[in-house]
Amino acid sequence: MKKSSIRQFAAVCLAGVTMFLMTACIGKPEIGNNLISNDADNTRMVRMYSPMEKTQPDVDNVARSASDKTVVMAEEALGITVNYITYTAENYQDKTYDEVALDRARNDMDDLYLLNPDVIKVLGEEGKLMDLSGLESAKNLRDVVKTANVVDGKLVAIPQEVVAYGLFINKDMFDQYNLALPETPEDFLECCRVFQENGIETPVGANRWWLETFVLAQAYADLYNGGNTEAEIAALNSGERKYSDYMRPGFEFLQELIDRGYIDAKKAYVSEAIDGEGADFLAQKTPIVMAYWGAANTQTAYGKPDFNMLVIGFPSSRGQMPVMSITGFAVGADAEHAEDAMRALEVMTSDEALRVYSETNKVISPSKNVEVECIPALKPLNDRINENVYVLGANAGMKLEQWGNTCLIVRELLNGATVDECMAEFDRLQKETLE
Repeated sequence: MKKSSIRQFAAVCLAGVTMFLMTACIGKPEIGNNLISNDADNTRMVRMYSPMEKTQPDVDNVARSASDKTVVMAEEALGITVNYITYTAENYQDKTYDEVALDRARNDMDDLYLLNPDVIKVLGEEGKLMDLSGLESAKNLRDVVKTANVVDGKLVAIPQEVVAYGLFINKDMFDQYNLALPETPEDFLECCRVFQENGIETPVGANRWWLETFVLAQAYADLYNGGNTEAEIAALNSGERKYSDYMRPGFEFLQELIDRGYIDAKKAYVSEAIDGEGADFLAQKTPIVMAYWGAANTQTAYGKPDFNMLVIGFPSSRGQMPVMSITGFAVGADAEHAEDAMRALEVMTSDEALRVYSETNKVISPSKNVEVECIPALKPLNDRINENVYVLGANAGMKLEQWGNTCLIVRELLNGATVDECMAEFDRLQKETLE
């Protein structure tokens, strides 16, 4: 499993939910290779590469996305024009969004970039991204954002939202069988046993992209919540500790779910996110699925179920554990319009702009000063996050990329690989990375 193959899947495997929300193509592994440039004759402009499209930018009263509203704020405050360089999703080509982002940033083709976590890590290590720690907005960031997007001591990306994954639970079905919401892996297995014994053949609806959330929650519950995060990551980066030692309990747990028939491995292996398991969950045939925060607000996902839905953290030794993944806007280190790009990003990630963004999309803000009231279904997950209890699914400070690698190795498990074979793959990747 080569690093290049991991990037082939990055737009879906990674916390590309931000990308999905903006392009409305959840579960698609690639974004079409149709670049659109909205350049205009303007002495002060910033070129931004993202999956968004900005049509008729000079027309008033046009409905805009949450991010687009913050772009307008920057344009009006600074007297600049932000020209989008974007992909459409009309035609799918060979290159993924992430592959093109890497190419454009390495060749200094744009000023601002909206990047997935693995690309942030790669470009940060290559020195292709500016240090944003001097921005006023950087002072307001949650610790989780800094932890995720600091590379070699530099804050290289700032997001407009923090993406949190959790278990989407049909609370009515849990109540029907007098089941408490699961806290630990053992609790979860017991819930699945009861459901199956009562005629629910496959209690967990799964897809080929997001089962790694179970693994990550169990692998890093102690690392991120035990008070010794920096030292443990340093030991992993030096090779003193093995990633496989952290990962093994989560993979053994998934294998047990498969062996007991609680997850249909064959179906999960070929199912796209939400498309594969969503219908059964909404029809109350499956009581448990996994998804990201925004899916609870989205009518095209799970925004209006005909039952009482709750979103909780994944089972772990420390109880219900949110898995968080963070994208981010970055400025090219050698950007042509670097000064204006930095100023634009300052406005777009200010508390004022993030409040607009968060209230529009009803998402978790990266600023510790911006709180948005979430829907009742999300309260259990939100409570844990507000307690600073979480696991990072992607961390630029780890030399071995987490989300994409774990996603692909979980897929090998679904396809019949043993747990030992999966651990050997982690060992191989760690050795390759350190070399």
